[in-house]
Amino acid sequence: MDYSEVSRLSRLTAILVQFQTKRIITATELSEKFQVSKRTIYRDVKALENAGIPILTDEGKGYTLMEGYNLPPVMFSEKQANALILAEQLVLNSKDASFVKDYSEAIDKIKSILRFSIKDKANLLADRTRYNQVINQERNSNNLSDLQNALTNYNLVKIEYINKENSITTRLIEPFAILNSENWYLVAWCRLRKEFRFFRPDRIQKMEILSEKFEPHNMTLQEYFDKYH
Repeated sequence: MDYSEVSRLSRLTAILVQFQTKRIITATELSEKFQVSKRTIYRDVKALENAGIPILTDEGKGYTLMEGYNLPPVMFSEKQANALILAEQLVLNSKDASFVKDYSEAIDKIKSILRFSIKDKANLLADRTRYNQVINQERNSNNLSDLQNALTNYNLVKIEYINKENSITTRLIEPFAILNSENWYLVAWCRLRKEFRFFRPDRIQKMEILSEKFEPHNMTLQEYFDKYH
């Protein structure tokens, strides 16, 4: 097998990984990522289809995998596994309990698909880099995971919020973005104030994710900062 064949095989495998990580992906995105022409991407997608991968073309949007089709688990390299284990330490520093719980469960699932030799090394690394004071530190909120879900599903959220003057108000908010700078912050459209506001999850006294949907705010985070800051 010559270099060009190895290179193409590597690219086909990498394209499969992209299909696992994004619901819809365009030929332009793939060509830019792999530094090849769109014509080459078209040939690669055709090759994957011929190999039995059920790739659907959504006209005007891009490619997507048939719903319900699952590719075999991605095999992480040793360095990639190590990076994920070390990233766990950053997550363990989070002050939100739900975020720590969800990430830790995700790491356990990732470990379950690692090859035995890499799994043993990953567990060794985790044991040697984990600090009790980080694991056991006090968490001041437990709602970040639900807020993330509301953000991605455009669910209206009802909260009882206490501000820095200790005044409590009931708000209906439309989650837009989640930021971190020492504390977690939620950027949301507040229907009471009729403007975007910053909310600290640890100041939310009660929270209810409503079934009612809101219209998505069609702008990027950078566009938000450019417009409002």
